[in-house]
Amino acid sequence: MAAPITHRAAVLGSPIAHSLSPVLHNAGYEAAGLTGWEYTRIECTAEDLPRIVAEAGEEYRGFSVTMPAKFAALEFADEVTDRACAIGSANTLVRTERGWRADNTDCEGILAALDELMRGAAIRTAVVVGAGGTARPALWALRELGTERVTVINRSDRSAEIAGLTGGMDVVFAGFGTDIESATMAADVVISTVPPEAIEAHVNGIAHAPLLDVIYNPWPTKLAIRAASHGHPTVGGLVMLAGQSYSQFEQFTGTAAPREAMRAALMSNVGKH
Repeated sequence: MAAPITHRAAVLGSPIAHSLSPVLHNAGYEAAGLTGWEYTRIECTAEDLPRIVAEAGEEYRGFSVTMPAKFAALEFADEVTDRACAIGSANTLVRTERGWRADNTDCEGILAALDELMRGAAIRTAVVVGAGGTARPALWALRELGTERVTVINRSDRSAEIAGLTGGMDVVFAGFGTDIESATMAADVVISTVPPEAIEAHVNGIAHAPLLDVIYNPWPTKLAIRAASHGHPTVGGLVMLAGQSYSQFEQFTGTAAPREAMRAALMSNVGKH
């Protein structure tokens, strides 16, 4: 007989049916021996988030938050971690004695993916494609790694919005009409944070350095295939997804994340959702 559910967590977003977060967290509960824990998906827009979280029963210990509700999560929270404040959005809400704490573990996912991609090699120069919600934790991670120069390729200059994340890095914006190839050939790494269709016309110019593409479905992307054809290592969004989940698991449960079991469950479920 199954143990009664006494603790819950869930991922909030819209659309949400495709999310693989339940695979990660439920595998973690099983591997850690956390009986009575269950992790599910809840359809949630930015407008819905305050109501859904406020009405959540005491059994809900935390929520993972994906688009389009990450900014709403930050605004809703009673307290905010320094990194969530700097990044400007939250992918994690944790119930505490004082209310709900917002955090952003996407930066840990970026760090995990870059570690796998670069295998200890320094990142002094980088290119970030896009300047939206995922580019911000990417810039946070690059700053943590001591990156000196970053070129952000985006349709508009959003320097003012990322000023709090640059912290000692030389960050320049470049449009897609500039010489992208020169920038990427000079970079130690390229991080693409945009949907494949947004850069389809620019794949040839971007694919000239080790690549982290945050997309995991479909995989490999045309950009990843092209970068690999040039002899560059590539890492996709599944590694980032796993990397951002470990800290969430630990904040929700107070238990060390069984990382190997969680990642193995994720990789074995690719293509099933």
